[in-house]
Amino acid sequence: MLREAIQTALNEALKSGQTKRLSTLRLISAALKDKDIAARTKGSGDAITDDQILSMLQTMIKQRQESTRMYREAGRDQLAEDEDNEIQIIREFMPKQMDHDAVISAINTIISEVGAASVKDMGKVMGLLKQRYTGQMDFASASSTVKDMLLNQ
Repeated sequence: MLREAIQTALNEALKSGQTKRLSTLRLISAALKDKDIAARTKGSGDAITDDQILSMLQTMIKQRQESTRMYREAGRDQLAEDEDNEIQIIREFMPKQMDHDAVISAINTIISEVGAASVKDMGKVMGLLKQRYTGQMDFASASSTVKDMLLNQ
């Protein structure tokens, strides 16, 4: 499903002459092909799943956020703006992000499900969060929230 949406968006950008959008979509497509090739060499099928695509897109967003931060610190505002634009295009293919309250609720649910009682159980909680909410939350901030919640139990 995601794969087709990316390809459709790429074709539309090509036809309409949106060069910046097209270049970002080509980056996504190239990364997707790289992941497919890696999956084939590992023997895990012909193509990666939608969850793996979401994970790849999240990684691409994080890379661009880091670049944006570095460009802004260096006073390179135009480059930072270009990265921000790429982030917006990539986010079009991501599910709606959960708000803070929904993230807290999801974490509480999983903590009770696995019976997490200390920071030692953090891996179980994060594993389930990633399995159920790929692409819907920022796992770096969720990780610190999980840690705080487990420390304060």
